[in-house]
Amino acid sequence: DHHRAIALSLQDTRPSSMGTRDVINVDDDSDDEFQAQLAQALKLSAAQQPAPSAATTEPQDIADIKENAPPATTTSFLSDRAQLEKERLARQKRLRGDVNAGSNDNNDDDEDDEDRGPTAKRRAIEFPPSSKRRVRVDPALSSASGPSTSSRTTEMEPMFWNGEIRQTANAHVDPRKDTKPTFRLTEIIGKKSDVKFAIIAGYCIDWAWLYHFFEPSTPVVVVAQPDTTGARSVKEVLPNWIRTTPPLRGGRGCMHMKFMLLFYRTGRLRVVISTANFIDYDWRDIENTVWVQDVPLRQTPIRYDHKATDFPATFERVFKALNVEAALQALTINDHPDIPLPSVTDLRTKWDFSKVKAHLVASVAGKHEGWPEVIRNGHTALMKAVRDMGARAGKGREVELECQGSSIGTYSTQWMNEFHYSCRGESAEDWLDQPKTRRAKLPWPPVKIVFPSLATVQASRLGEKGGGTIFCRSNQWQAEKFPRELFHDSRSKRGPVLMHSKMVLATFRPKGGQSTLVDSDSETESETESESDEEVKIVEPKERKKKLVGWIYVGSHNFTPSAWGNLSGSAFGPIMNITNYEIGIVLPLTSGKEADAIACWERPPRKYVPGKDVPWVRNLLE
Repeated sequence: DHHRAIALSLQDTRPSSMGTRDVINVDDDSDDEFQAQLAQALKLSAAQQPAPSAATTEPQDIADIKENAPPATTTSFLSDRAQLEKERLARQKRLRGDVNAGSNDNNDDDEDDEDRGPTAKRRAIEFPPSSKRRVRVDPALSSASGPSTSSRTTEMEPMFWNGEIRQTANAHVDPRKDTKPTFRLTEIIGKKSDVKFAIIAGYCIDWAWLYHFFEPSTPVVVVAQPDTTGARSVKEVLPNWIRTTPPLRGGRGCMHMKFMLLFYRTGRLRVVISTANFIDYDWRDIENTVWVQDVPLRQTPIRYDHKATDFPATFERVFKALNVEAALQALTINDHPDIPLPSVTDLRTKWDFSKVKAHLVASVAGKHEGWPEVIRNGHTALMKAVRDMGARAGKGREVELECQGSSIGTYSTQWMNEFHYSCRGESAEDWLDQPKTRRAKLPWPPVKIVFPSLATVQASRLGEKGGGTIFCRSNQWQAEKFPRELFHDSRSKRGPVLMHSKMVLATFRPKGGQSTLVDSDSETESETESESDEEVKIVEPKERKKKLVGWIYVGSHNFTPSAWGNLSGSAFGPIMNITNYEIGIVLPLTSGKEADAIACWERPPRKYVPGKDVPWVRNLLE
């Protein structure tokens, strides 16, 4: 295997050859796939650069990168490849029992298997014969999964100074229903030569495919899933590309965030929060959601404020947790001293985020103790965002949730009420003040779990094999106390396509009544108890106050405890335990039309019929 791996790395692999596979195997430590993609990307880089330095093609520990290091040779690169392959084979042999025993019925995050050990499981995304990469796609969609050859000027590219949420372009939607603007990755990134620097995060990454979207000379930092040890690392993996990984306790959990920060030569910054991984399947065959906002460069930097908790300050904290600081240092010390963001603290001081209405919510994997830390992570961070935008439900209103995603967790009434309490904007301190016995006996809150039924998956354009990244486990569904009565079918508004999007839609209703969605231009009082300190309002740019009908979350969080965290401890000593790294944005809603426009599923979602409907469970086919 060792010698075969080296031989494979020396083969003349054309970029198009990667597109003939029917199955994409994605290993959490990504050794096989990553190394193959690395070799291909290096070949592409060599073809595009007249005289590349051999030193930049060797994956190496940053600790070993010296400012004046001599050029490395191809032999040393292969030696590193050989060593990596030895380590991978040894690790695979050690873990083979666990890998073989684990079925592929878990989620694309593998995040909710409460009995999961520190080892990661292998999964496969399977494509039916009709959905091979040679599938014929309308030319208008051809850029959804490939680099642009357009000669568009910067002035022609749309700007999103007020933020924009769209679904991704898809090759399989019903054209009659696909009437709204969509995002393609080429359109989001824009002209290659305009990008000066990029920071990217994703759980699944096709390195060779992603490499096409940037100039070989553009420095890029990529935050990726750690190996099975969960160790923090920084490596130079391609010319001008740094891969960094954050720590995971015991190797358990996922770096599940999906975002891009694109720094352009004009000084503009584009922030992208997505539900899509950086693989062509996510941008072509399954539906995802993307939020994009352009941010201008300040004329004069402002003073650094270590007490700030706003959007850029949250991103700064996320960067530190993801080990981005070390990657930036590696770039500036070596070949790129002039990158636009030499330090994570520059994000808030150099760019003007004043037009960003979205609230950034993050989950950082680990154990967080004390209110200052607890309130910045997981569902308690969501609670703070709800309060900050003036969307606390108040005494007279109830909050109904529609939680849509691609993965199902392990639920208890206590956790779901804990999550719902935060979604109401109520104090987590008050929640912990309640006796544990009382919390454990609460009924299910008003939550609709929006997840595709088996029938919906079978009726989709790609059929059952198109559901390879949508996960519910049979032992979850069959558990005695599992909330089967909360399940509602997830059907795309754009036709027979499956969705990898992740949203939480919260709408207000009077306690014991129906949802109180009103028209955006209506000034009618909602049917709630009116109290001066509980009014839910927001100041618009025109200084006109509008009542809110709810809010919506879009991002990487699935509706699971692993993503949103488990709150424990006491009101005096709170503890938040989070398994995954997650990120997303929350926006206020001022009308029912706005809620319907952003939600990607058919509303109201159809409730599962007992005895007839069952969720899509992959291991039923294996």
